Amino acid sequence: MRDARHTRAQLDSLSDSLTRVAGLQDRVELRADLPGEGWQRCSDLLTQPGRIGEWCLALSDWLREQYGEAPPRTAASYVMSWYLRVPAYAGALLLHHERRVPSLRPEELGFRISADGRPDPTGIAVLGTSFYCLPLDPAAGRPEATVVADERALAAVLRARYTAHAARFVRTYGRMSPLGNRVLWAGATDALDACLWWAGLDGGDEGAGVADAALVLESRFTPLTSASTLRMEPGADGRRLWCRRRESCCFSYLLPGQTECAECPRLGRSRT
Repeated sequence: MRDARHTRAQLDSLSDSLTRVAGLQDRVELRADLPGEGWQRCSDLLTQPGRIGEWCLALSDWLREQYGEAPPRTAASYVMSWYLRVPAYAGALLLHHERRVPSLRPEELGFRISADGRPDPTGIAVLGTSFYCLPLDPAAGRPEATVVADERALAAVLRARYTAHAARFVRTYGRMSPLGNRVLWAGATDALDACLWWAGLDGGDEGAGVADAALVLESRFTPLTSASTLRMEPGADGRRLWCRRRESCCFSYLLPGQTECAECPRLGRSRT
């Protein structure tokens, strides 16, 4: 069992975990509340799909400013990936650093979309107080803690809680998006696999992030579309580097002057 940072603390809460984890990455602002204007709950978007439509329109405007065109599938794929990274990254960070998993319910997660430039999420709020943890967690006796047997069980909780959130998104977004359910679940798989990797990479232990991805996605768990696709390949300088095969396409190749990404699934599976 890998040591978690909170084992050096007293009987602390999930918000204490967030405070510690926030300083171990710089992708987003991470907090335990919704401070005001510009922030919204994930459930707000899922119960009021017009908000997702406004987000897609804002992204389309930005794409036109940058490229002169805004292919609908490109905008739809970006919004899909950005949204799903909110529950995926929140869960991955807390699992990796604290060996805790929050509920990840849409009502207990929020985020902020950048008001300037590219409209991607720049902040994540974990609003609930309940969490799952291991028997040795110093807060295992708190009323908001649910203790599971071991790391494998904790990984299963993260997978289940994330998949439940993603299912609500797929139901809502699938009715308004040009992307089919297979693409949406491929995007959900990409978000979870990548965010587990990034949690280790951002915190200075890439290998541990890869191990977490292998733990959570040890095989394919339907409706997710694959096990972790992380693998090592030679880099430009000959050193072996971690990379992953994408399950979903971002459709950036539809933009003027752009081509498929190196790991685009359109390029085939022969390299995997």
